[in-house]
Amino acid sequence: MLRTMVEAYSGPAGRVTAVLGPTNTGKTYLAIERMLGYRTGMIGFPLRLLARENYDRIAAAKGRNAVALVTGEEKILPPNPTYWVCTVESMPLDRPVEFLAVDEIQLCADPERGHIFTDRLLHARGLVETMFLGSDTIQPLIRRLVPRAEFISRPRFSQLTYAGHRKLTRLPPRSAVVAFSATDVYAMAELIRRQRGGTAVVLGALSPRTRNAQVGLYQAGEVDYLVATDAIGMGLNMDVDHVAFARLVKFDGIQPRRLRATEVAQIAGRAGRHMRDGTFGTTDEVGELEPELVDRVENHSFETLKALMWRNADLRFDTPGFLLKSLEERPPLPELVRARDADDHLSLQALVRDPEVMALARGKAAVKLLWEVCQVPDFRKVLSDAHTRLLGRIFLQLRAPAGRLDEEWVARQVARLDRTEGDIDALVARIAHIRTWTYISNRPAWLKDPLHWQERSRAIEDKLSDALHERLTQRFIDRRSATLARTLKDGRAPLGGVRADGEVVIEGHPVGRLEGFRFAPDAPERSDEARALLTAARRALVDELAKRVRAFEQEPDEAFALQSDGVLAWRGLPVARLGAGPSVLAPLVVPRADTLLDQSQSDRLRVRLESWLKGHVAQRLKPLLDLGRAEELAGTARGLAFQLEEGLGVLPRAAVAGLVEGLERDDRRALGKRGVRLGVTHLYLATLLKPAAVALRALLWAVHAGLPLPPPAPPPGRVSVAAAGGGTPPYPAAFWEAIGYPLVGPRAVRVDMLDRLEVELVKARDGVLPPEATLAQIIGTGAGELAEVLTALGYRRTETGDGTVTWRRRPGRNRPRAAKPPRADHPFAKLRHFQGAG
Repeated sequence: MLRTMVEAYSGPAGRVTAVLGPTNTGKTYLAIERMLGYRTGMIGFPLRLLARENYDRIAAAKGRNAVALVTGEEKILPPNPTYWVCTVESMPLDRPVEFLAVDEIQLCADPERGHIFTDRLLHARGLVETMFLGSDTIQPLIRRLVPRAEFISRPRFSQLTYAGHRKLTRLPPRSAVVAFSATDVYAMAELIRRQRGGTAVVLGALSPRTRNAQVGLYQAGEVDYLVATDAIGMGLNMDVDHVAFARLVKFDGIQPRRLRATEVAQIAGRAGRHMRDGTFGTTDEVGELEPELVDRVENHSFETLKALMWRNADLRFDTPGFLLKSLEERPPLPELVRARDADDHLSLQALVRDPEVMALARGKAAVKLLWEVCQVPDFRKVLSDAHTRLLGRIFLQLRAPAGRLDEEWVARQVARLDRTEGDIDALVARIAHIRTWTYISNRPAWLKDPLHWQERSRAIEDKLSDALHERLTQRFIDRRSATLARTLKDGRAPLGGVRADGEVVIEGHPVGRLEGFRFAPDAPERSDEARALLTAARRALVDELAKRVRAFEQEPDEAFALQSDGVLAWRGLPVARLGAGPSVLAPLVVPRADTLLDQSQSDRLRVRLESWLKGHVAQRLKPLLDLGRAEELAGTARGLAFQLEEGLGVLPRAAVAGLVEGLERDDRRALGKRGVRLGVTHLYLATLLKPAAVALRALLWAVHAGLPLPPPAPPPGRVSVAAAGGGTPPYPAAFWEAIGYPLVGPRAVRVDMLDRLEVELVKARDGVLPPEATLAQIIGTGAGELAEVLTALGYRRTETGDGTVTWRRRPGRNRPRAAKPPRADHPFAKLRHFQGAG
């Protein structure tokens, strides 16, 4: 009895061949070549996009008049086609052909669509040859259900090996990353865009046109990565070298479950193409695969299928009840398992509860029409109440006297989808809706002008698909980084230049700015993208940098400046900094390390800046340098001049008191002509107290001492400043001495004003100073500043009865500076105000 049933299912006479094996074995290529050798043929593919891809290929070989394309959403029917390219569901089995093939026949076991493939396995036959293509896991069941089938085993062209796990951002180029939800796909695509420049995206929810466009980006090399669901696991031909599983659990429509070994192999098999080997692995979130699973995938060793999905194809259309009952028939063979209720079955169950529908579903023709309406797919895969209501509305209109859908109603339904605004999810939803209307428009009896609606719905789907492709590209592909990465990978120097405003453009993309010799990338600091842009700029701007270095060397001195923080600038752009050198007056020039210059170019930059700096210091501190070279100075005077040069033009008198007292009158005159003042407390060069000279000395001293920059140089015109605020940590007393502002208590007082004050203190033999206002006027300070200085010198403030404020030395306290006047017979005492020559 069982054998009789099997023979009845095996179909009419004719050769039946099962070509089985892993992915990348050339099965589909073989079937198409075999079909084209026959006078007529038909081949069914599991996906619309595969049908379209192979239709284009066959039409190019045989001419479009010879080939028909039939899918649920698209029909291209020349008058007398020789070959039929279809989706498995849409194969017109009532048309006899010499050759018939079904691809991916192992989908007979798929819980959702398997019953359709099983029906083709049992009933679809070519007059001369029938060929089933798929995995060899189905071989035992084909042997039992189609006893006369012949088997051809196809080995894989290339080797597939396990490569372990890696971080998502460390995957090699030409990798496909696989997850099983749109949320995961988008998150990983976003990360790859930030780290690697971009990725193509493939999901089952995308329209075929969008999927093809995304795959096209990857195939063209515009991006090196593809993030996808298991939509890539079947038939998409891509140049993938490595497949990385970012997830191993998927939702199968009922519950989350772990991938089967055969599913891992089907997806991993996308790696490698023809004779080129491929690898598969996981991301770090998944971890290592089990050794047993790896071994089965590498050796294509899997458990065979135990049963195939089946649904009764011999339906009764007498009443909706009979139709439902026939759909629920039990399978006649133990190798077959009744498929779970498909979407069309569920839609029928929902519609029979509608009294309006049931009132019109009378008679075989009406019930058959109701079943055809239930087969209108919901491409959103949610089978919502809205879809059921749409099917009910369609059936009611088709059962109306006109027998067709209302044109105005259809126009309104389609027009509301003709919008391209919104985000990715909004476009995906609209595409799903318009695909439903594309399917409806391919039912000629349902519409007055089906060709118009086919063109209209297809145009909208194409427009939405293009908009979705653009949104995906904008979100997940940084074209700039992708272009540069491709250029650098090719090893050629990218084309680049610099605009007048400093913007750097490489391969047509703005990438940053060239500030002097430093490139500022238009990317987050220290990111992989910034490093890639820097590498590209270094290669693209070789000629520009050489030209700038030549121009730099020929620049006049006016083009350079020394800033208060020790930075050397070229036309306002920082190019180097000062470093501690062998002496205060001879700092080093240190070119910036973050430039695009090579070592020889940096050396040329340094030589030009050293030349400028030497001239700059010589100009600003000319009196000091001239003093050290003065030929008229000899003996003691030359010694004092040498020490003044070392002290940057200021020398405490106490340290050289013996030398000063030993100066001859001619020596004093010679020093005076050179601008040296022999003050009460200090020897100093008065011309170096100008703001520019003070600021330069402050900077040079701070650089040599390694103190924080900029140094606290007194503002121009100020004769005293609070020294407590002079940097963190506070600058030492030696710094203030060197710049001509010796410390007196908490304040730094300009040395010439301090000298005036000391003269007044020396003159006040009884310890009483001139009135406060007079004293403040003499030294050019405010009363508050004067008070701090005098307090530090051991004086106290007094006020007379008439309101006059004076200062008096505190009894029993010696001033910290020279309070005792020089002897009357000392040469110094004979000079006006007890000052030195000049």
